[in-house]
Amino acid sequence: MIDANHKKLLKEISEILGISGDEKDVAKYVVKQTKDVADKIEFDNLGCVACYQNGEVDQPLVMIAGHMDEVGFVVKSIEPSGLLRIAPIGGWYNHVILAENFIVKTRDGKQYFAVTGAQPPHGMSAEQRSKVLDIKDMYLDLGVQDKEMVEKLGVKPGDTVTPYEEFKVMADGKTLLGKAWDDRIGVAVGIEVLKELKKEHHKANVAFVGTVQEEVGCRGAQTAANLVKPDIAFAIDVTLSHDLPGSPNEPCKLGSGPALSIMDGSVIAHRGLFDFVEEIAKKHNIKYCYDMLTAGGTDSGKIHMTNDGVITMTISLACRYFHSHVSMINYDDFVNTVKLLTEVIKAIDKDTLQKLKMSKYQ
Repeated sequence: MIDANHKKLLKEISEILGISGDEKDVAKYVVKQTKDVADKIEFDNLGCVACYQNGEVDQPLVMIAGHMDEVGFVVKSIEPSGLLRIAPIGGWYNHVILAENFIVKTRDGKQYFAVTGAQPPHGMSAEQRSKVLDIKDMYLDLGVQDKEMVEKLGVKPGDTVTPYEEFKVMADGKTLLGKAWDDRIGVAVGIEVLKELKKEHHKANVAFVGTVQEEVGCRGAQTAANLVKPDIAFAIDVTLSHDLPGSPNEPCKLGSGPALSIMDGSVIAHRGLFDFVEEIAKKHNIKYCYDMLTAGGTDSGKIHMTNDGVITMTISLACRYFHSHVSMINYDDFVNTVKLLTEVIKAIDKDTLQKLKMSKYQ
């Protein structure tokens, strides 16, 4: 059974518009959700929001990072016919773009539905039907007559184009469909960890950070880590769910619990921290799995190289179909990730930090 407050949070945070470079509305939502459990909230100059919760004086500072941005597009140009040419923000697989609904948001906040045009197969050659269309050849259809009408609507080059999808609970009652789980689920985890820690004693000081522009190079993670200056950091993100036809026989899949990331293309997990987290999971009977990607990266990639180095690892949730309009996560994975991080932070103090530091040398 999904907790009603969780359901409301996950629905709202999934449906907010917030592609890379335009995360403002997500940041406002983070502030709204954390203002009663955070002792201080501040922003860096890129738009990352850091929500601090005090522990004890002279105890470590633990940073939890979840990126607020999602993949999308911007308007590149307007055709005389009123059709919009688009440029991608973040990584897209061209197969999943055509015949999908989007929301075009103007500079002054007006929103219009649009669809990526997809020609019917009638009259197309076999070569045309089998070819993957380049994004430069795609267009958005606002349902208008000409460029003049588009300009009257206030739509201009540079306006954001965000996938449109409503949150849904699927047939099993645990699988949650929505847009932007990459990485709004990580943002939701950070919010809920702060709420849980508010009820508990913890020596460690905590900063949950909603980062920006992860999908275009983990840019906000670097500025946010410079702002927060953590001793220990966790990036919370999504990873491949290996439960689909043709998937490799890997343990990470929907319902397998938080995935402890051994490495990805941007970071190798701090071994001492990895072992510490796994020990906590076992102690509290929290279901978990391992994850390892040889390509791609997370906010950990930038955070762990900040200042003189930060003890860092990524904890992920299995997700189907991310970097598209629709993605799926498992509710129990969300709950268990919140539980694991809460217990990990409760177990961290200055002695723990010292042991983690020395684990690289002893």
